Amino acid sequence: MLGRREAALGLLGGMLLPRLARAQAPAPAPSAWPDHPLRWVVGYPAGGPSDTFARLIAAALGPALGQNMVVENRPGGGAVLASETVARSAPDGYTFLHADNGNLVYNPALYAKLPYDPDRDLTGVGFIGRFPLFLVVRPEGVASFAAYRTLARQRPPTYGSPAVASPHHLAMEMLKRRAGFEATHVPYRGGPAAMQDLLNGTVDSVLIDCATGIPFIREKKVRALLVLSEGRSAQAPQVPTAQELGVGNAVAFGWQAMSAPTGTPQPVIERLNAEMRAAVASEGMQARMRSLGIESAPWSPTELNDFVARENAVWRPLIRDLGIRLDG
Repeated sequence: MLGRREAALGLLGGMLLPRLARAQAPAPAPSAWPDHPLRWVVGYPAGGPSDTFARLIAAALGPALGQNMVVENRPGGGAVLASETVARSAPDGYTFLHADNGNLVYNPALYAKLPYDPDRDLTGVGFIGRFPLFLVVRPEGVASFAAYRTLARQRPPTYGSPAVASPHHLAMEMLKRRAGFEATHVPYRGGPAAMQDLLNGTVDSVLIDCATGIPFIREKKVRALLVLSEGRSAQAPQVPTAQELGVGNAVAFGWQAMSAPTGTPQPVIERLNAEMRAAVASEGMQARMRSLGIESAPWSPTELNDFVARENAVWRPLIRDLGIRLDG
């Protein structure tokens, strides 16, 4: 994320098939899977980080599986449309979801009603990577986070993020609460637009992910005050973590993964997980991810599901406590 055409027969079949029944009685493994193209549904427009990495990985999966994996963009409503499409699809090993913080973790706390339940209807396949988040200002701005916080207590600054309820927005709200300062959120349609307005002086600061922010930091177009990671980024080692600066328990990332409808045959999930890990671990992909500061991990489906459960325990209560909603 670091942002938000089903076949008629497939959708109808998914709607008629009770989701709970799918969870209780997984479909048998197909004998010759895959025997036709697969689709990977992305809940964001073409050209963004989610779409880019889905297409890169899909291009590697096709030859490995012997069938094309078609990336299908279904943007809208915090990836709710894409998530519902996949959650209601038959668990036959041919439809998958581009998953992230938003559609797996945040949405149940952001919406009173959802047409899908990520905890019940979806299960992990493979992990792509996590995207460290930086708080950045213009080079002539404050020189440190301590100075930023001091000024914020006198006059709350503005901060941009790629969207309302994005990982960036929620991470900054968490940081504000734990560091004890105020700042006014200005949402944009994507990180590049927020960064452009920062350079133009329209906003005072931006909470940005590494994929968008590292080039600006590297070229000294912006000054990074902190990174919300457990450790410093290899691509910006001069930037301290929030924890180093005395802000406890201030860790947040954007992240991307692949999910499947619950009930998808386990042999399919295991095969696809192995091929995803190989694709992400390839020299070309690792070089690209390292250059942007993205951190990968070769997790099994169980490890991915466990990670999502830990994220749920942190972010859903915080979102509800902050009172952030997208449906009213």
